[in-house]
Amino acid sequence: MTNKGLSVFGLIIGGCLVIVSIIVAYAIYQVRSLDNVISVSGYSQKIITSDVGKWNSYISRQADTSKLSDSYRLMKGDLEKVMAFLKANGVEEKDITVGVIDVQTNYNYGSNYGGKSGEITGYNLTQNIQVQLSDVEKITRIAQKSGELIDQGVTFASRPLEYYYSKLADIKLEMLSKATEDAQVRASKIAESSGSKVGKIKSASQGVFQITQVNSTDVSDYGSYDTSSIEKQITSVVRASFVMQ
Repeated sequence: MTNKGLSVFGLIIGGCLVIVSIIVAYAIYQVRSLDNVISVSGYSQKIITSDVGKWNSYISRQADTSKLSDSYRLMKGDLEKVMAFLKANGVEEKDITVGVIDVQTNYNYGSNYGGKSGEITGYNLTQNIQVQLSDVEKITRIAQKSGELIDQGVTFASRPLEYYYSKLADIKLEMLSKATEDAQVRASKIAESSGSKVGKIKSASQGVFQITQVNSTDVSDYGSYDTSSIEKQITSVVRASFVMQ
């Protein structure tokens, strides 16, 4: 190999060593950077009282093929009784939503599995009624008295009451702030055990909001919203990373 060739070869080797040195130095820097960061989860909890109650129910009738119009008339009378019951218990009309009458057709199934002979045997009529009040105690009492409608001959069915909190957005920022403070406290405790201190926050991300029954241990990766209880517990989670000093 000529002197010129050796010089070129030497330059190539030298360049490769420089590149390798840079890569190694960067890797060491990254490892040290990772060693200087601590990641923890912070939590905050708050007990709230629902301020909105929703009550869904429905009335129903069955009709023979020749008496569909009669069943419509009877459904109208049933609805009048429901409305009278609600108004007598202090519910205003603006708080009531009445759906249209839904009609499902019943068929006579043939001998073949899943087949229909095409003969109509009757109809099922249902009509949904929703009440929404800001007084959750009041709507609970009314729902508990709905058996009076059955005594009046109304085929009335009640669905489970649902309770909501309308000011959830107002307390989210407060809870996120407290969860971040909790994360910092947790990070400080961990750092103290290794003789270090926690510096500035490097990154933070919001976790899910869990709205559960009080003292519940239910956890969901996608968050949860309990609607079955008036008293609820909100849990806010923040995942934060801090620089170690």
